[in-house]
Amino acid sequence: MTAVLAAASRDIEQFDQYVMGTYARFPLVLERGLGSRVWSNEGKEYLDFVAGIATCTLGHAHPRMVQAVTEQIQKLHHVSNLYYLAPQGDLAQWLVENSCADKVFFCNSGAEANEAALKLARKYAHTVHGISEPVVLTAMASFHGRTIATITATGQPKYQKDFSPLLGGFDYIPYNDPEALVAAVGQYQGRLAAIMLEPLQGEGGVRPGDRAYFQKVRELCDQHGALLIFDEVQVGMGRSGKLWGYENLGVQPDIFTSAKGLGGGIPIGAMLCRKNCDVFGPGDHASTFGGNPFACAVALAVCQTLVTENLIANARERGQQLRDGLRVIAEQVPLEIEEVRGWGLIQGLVLPESSSIQSRDVVKAAMDRGLLLVPAGPKVVRFVPPLVVTATEIERAVAIVGDVFTELCR
Repeated sequence: MTAVLAAASRDIEQFDQYVMGTYARFPLVLERGLGSRVWSNEGKEYLDFVAGIATCTLGHAHPRMVQAVTEQIQKLHHVSNLYYLAPQGDLAQWLVENSCADKVFFCNSGAEANEAALKLARKYAHTVHGISEPVVLTAMASFHGRTIATITATGQPKYQKDFSPLLGGFDYIPYNDPEALVAAVGQYQGRLAAIMLEPLQGEGGVRPGDRAYFQKVRELCDQHGALLIFDEVQVGMGRSGKLWGYENLGVQPDIFTSAKGLGGGIPIGAMLCRKNCDVFGPGDHASTFGGNPFACAVALAVCQTLVTENLIANARERGQQLRDGLRVIAEQVPLEIEEVRGWGLIQGLVLPESSSIQSRDVVKAAMDRGLLLVPAGPKVVRFVPPLVVTATEIERAVAIVGDVFTELCR
């Protein structure tokens, strides 16, 4: 055991010597995974309720993904978008036939997908409405990516600090606040290009959208000729208990983005839109790796497995089980847990501002007991297990969380 611990320590020291410190990493070296479980290089088993931050849709080493990876890498993995690629066309067809979209642009990540959406909205405003200085409204506490455009779109100053000057053409509105929404739309009348929102805010604290609010957003966009953009990067691909987050709200966007769970852990992003706003032409936007045969073949396998293994229903059922279990714990320690909220298999355990317990304290204590969780801000603990998670694994996770709060509340 001493030799194993020494090897783990060496791995971390080597990593820190050569890799930039852009993450506040936990001292854990993960080596392999299977389903909803992962193992460290010390041989310890963990329940993975992070899933690559809502990314590993099918968990780890799923046979359908292994098959897709193996078959496609032996045929063609990358040749560029100068040619027609059958896997890209097949994936685009599946996404269109299973959503409100008509067209798809492929890229490599959620930030890139949101960049594409913002560029499309600006071109639409210029070419369709003749707006010379278009404005996009986004929500406070939102998160849309790490590029300059997407951190500008992100309504959280902590992500923007030290990266000024930010881009112009953005303003922020409170999430789920209809009165502030109406006021902002009135302020930018004649300049409003789009309103960009997450159906459920992930990094912003696992905060679900309000149906009435989103219906008002749709009404105002229609009234003013603005595009409605949904960032589905975290909440899409079945995680909410429906294929797309917007299905929980009773409205459809003009543009929406997907990534994370789309490839099940293989990097791929997509920007999807309706015909009315498909104004991109050759040369307007591009991505060297976007839509390559390898990523598209794996993503299509993920999409098909959602259906064949009934994983969206599993997300609803296991999500309800998780929420019920966490609420029982919340009733036992009402001074330390304010509420449990979310959709499907994206649930947030909210700690009161008055509590001395921070989300990272809960995450660290759970990790010590074999459960991996992820913060969503200093006072929200996020639960985003793979969609293949079982009832037994949910029970075990809830039991661990109960033990964690028993310790932390002493």
